[in-house]
Amino acid sequence: MFAGVMLLAMGIEALLAWPAVLHAHIGHPVTWMGRLIAVCDLACNRERDGPKMRQMAGVVVVAALCALVWGGTTLLVNLLPGGWLGVAMTGLLAWPLVATRSLYDHVQAVVLPLGRGQLGAARQAVAMIVGRDPERLDAAGVGRAALESLAESTSDGVVAPIFWGVIFGLPGIATYKLINTMDSMIGHLSPRHTAFGWAAARLDDLVNLVPARLSGLLVVAVSGQWRESLAVMLRDAGKHRSPNAGWPEAALAGALHLRLSGPRVYDDAVSDEPWVNDEAPDPTGNDLARGLQLYLRAVGLLAGLLAVLAVVT
Repeated sequence: MFAGVMLLAMGIEALLAWPAVLHAHIGHPVTWMGRLIAVCDLACNRERDGPKMRQMAGVVVVAALCALVWGGTTLLVNLLPGGWLGVAMTGLLAWPLVATRSLYDHVQAVVLPLGRGQLGAARQAVAMIVGRDPERLDAAGVGRAALESLAESTSDGVVAPIFWGVIFGLPGIATYKLINTMDSMIGHLSPRHTAFGWAAARLDDLVNLVPARLSGLLVVAVSGQWRESLAVMLRDAGKHRSPNAGWPEAALAGALHLRLSGPRVYDDAVSDEPWVNDEAPDPTGNDLARGLQLYLRAVGLLAGLLAVLAVVT
């Protein structure tokens, strides 16, 4: 039943994304979560407290918000009618929590100017999907940044929410998106959030453990270069600073025969990251377009698997 719900949510999002008119009038569920997280951060992450106290406050906030979202969505599901009408309504509620079309559109916005040699416009477009300083990126750096974001977001924007939605329904996909949003807002190693965001970061690592590896396998399966893609994934995934993001990123690097990751600049600080598939060439605009085609095939395979699962369960 839940596989059918997730397939419906994917289909609606693929057709409509999240319309600008809805965003203008009601925002987006992830932005609602973001406001709630920001309020908790302001109220509970007090600079006068020591690291241990701030870490405990972060644990309490993460547990409380997860309980709130899980409980609220469970109550909402229990109020829905049964049968196919209930499935359709649940799919509509899950629709904004899947980012299949949105991810494609954001990366496609980088492909067009990069392919035309318009580096300034490509930098502006890639700044919408990565946190590093776009002005420090050359054309190869823009391509790497966009492909890395595509790989990582395939996992945490598409595969992971659907994975938890298939297992637990609407509470699963909504709570996953909350955890992922908490990680992006408070789970980083800034002076303010190192202690307070510890629980958010660790929980995000945990819930992405299986989906990240599944994402890598989906890329391998549709790559047409499965031996090289699998070999690079198994060899280089562990080089990544994240315990999870390296799996789809290394699989994509092997599939496209490109090198990804490497040193990058965040707020004037250089992060000396190791290369993934370091002997391969840098990407070009055409390689980014190839990456998007590979992404579409991986999403198609995921949809096919959901359809089979919906029929047999």
